[in-house]
Amino acid sequence: MKLKRIVSLGLAAVMAASLTACGASAGNGGAAGSKTIKIGVFEPTTGENGGGGFQEVLGIRYANETHKTVKIGNDEYTIELVEVDNKSDKTEAVNAANKLMGAKVSGVLGSYGSGVSIAAGQIFADAKVPAIGCSCTNPQVTQGNEYYFRVCFLDPFQGTIMANYAVQNGYKNAAILTQLGDDYSSGLGSFFKNAFSDLGGQVVDEEQFQTNQTDFKAVLTNIKAKNPDIIFAPSSITTAPLIIKQARELGINALIAAGDTWENSTIIENAGESAEGIVLSTFFDEAEPANDEAKSFITGFKEYLKKNNQSDVIPAVSALGYDAYLAMYKAIEKAQSTKGEDIKNALKDVTLDGVTGSVSFDEQGDAKKDMAFIKTVEGGKFKFLTTTTV
Repeated sequence: MKLKRIVSLGLAAVMAASLTACGASAGNGGAAGSKTIKIGVFEPTTGENGGGGFQEVLGIRYANETHKTVKIGNDEYTIELVEVDNKSDKTEAVNAANKLMGAKVSGVLGSYGSGVSIAAGQIFADAKVPAIGCSCTNPQVTQGNEYYFRVCFLDPFQGTIMANYAVQNGYKNAAILTQLGDDYSSGLGSFFKNAFSDLGGQVVDEEQFQTNQTDFKAVLTNIKAKNPDIIFAPSSITTAPLIIKQARELGINALIAAGDTWENSTIIENAGESAEGIVLSTFFDEAEPANDEAKSFITGFKEYLKKNNQSDVIPAVSALGYDAYLAMYKAIEKAQSTKGEDIKNALKDVTLDGVTGSVSFDEQGDAKKDMAFIKTVEGGKFKFLTTTTV
C-alpha cells in the first residue's frame, strides 16, 4: 500500500507539472521558456477580394522570412504566422477572428477589405490583441478602437487625391459608381464626390450595384446618358474588369478611374484592351523606391515571387503587408513582451522607414502619410504617372 501511495503521488506530481507547462505555452504568445510568438494573418484568400488578400499575404510571408526571430530579454523567439481566410465576408470574418483569438496570437495583420476589418475589430479589442491593417482604408476601421492600427493612407485622403487629379487634368463632370453595402466602395465614392464638388466639379450621376453583380449595362447606360467625362468606380478586383469592359462595349469614352484595389494585373488580363487608359491611386511603385529599405525589398521580393511561381511585378498591397509586419516586429522588440496589451502600447511610439515610406501612427492609430502614387495602364501594363499630396 505504501509503495502504491508513493507511485500515485509521483504520477500526480508529473501530471501537475505537465499541465502547468501546457498552460504556460498556451498563453498569449507563450510564457517564460517558450521560444515561439504567434502573429495572426487575417486576410481573404478566397471570395471577392481573394486576389488582393493573397498579395498581402505574400508580403507578410516574405517579411516573416527576412525577420524570422525577435529577441525578448535573453530569449530568441521564432515568429510563427497563423493564417486564416476571412473569405471576403463579414460573417466569416468574425469566425476567422475568433479562430485567431483561440490560437492565442499576440498580434494580428490585416485585412484587405475594410468591411471585414471593421467586422472583426471589436473581437481584437475585447481580447486586447493589437491589429495592424495593411490596406484597409475606410476611417471606421480604427475609429473608437485603440487596438487597431494601419500602415496605409485613408479614403478621405485617397478620394481627395483622385478628385484633385481629375480637376487638374480638365475633367469637370463626373459619374460615381459604387457597390451597395461595401464600406470601401461606398466610402471612397463619397469622399471623391465631396472633394470633387468642393473643387468646382459637377457630379452628374450616382449609381450603385449589388454584391456579385455581373451585368452592369443598365447602370452604365444611365451613366452614358449623363455624358460624364470621368467615371469614378471604386470596386473589387473581381468587379472592375466587368465594369471597364462593359463600359467600353457601350461606347463610353470617359476616363474610368478608381482607387488602390484596381492595381492588380488580373484586371488588365480580364479587361484586355479596354483597360488601356484607366487611372488609379495606390501606395507604392517599384520604379520609385522611397528609401534603402524599399530598394532592398524590391530586389529580395522579386526573387521570392519568382521562387513561388508568381509574377515579379510588385503590387502595392504586398509592400504594405511587409510594412505592417515590420511595424508589429518593431513593437514586439520595443515592448520586450509577448502580451498584446504591451505590444499595443509600444505601437503608439513605433517609427520606421518602411517600403512605402516613413511609418508612424497618430492618436487614432492611423499612419501619418501624405503621399500617393497615380498610375495608368499603357501597353497592357501599369505605368507610373506622378506622385501627389494634399
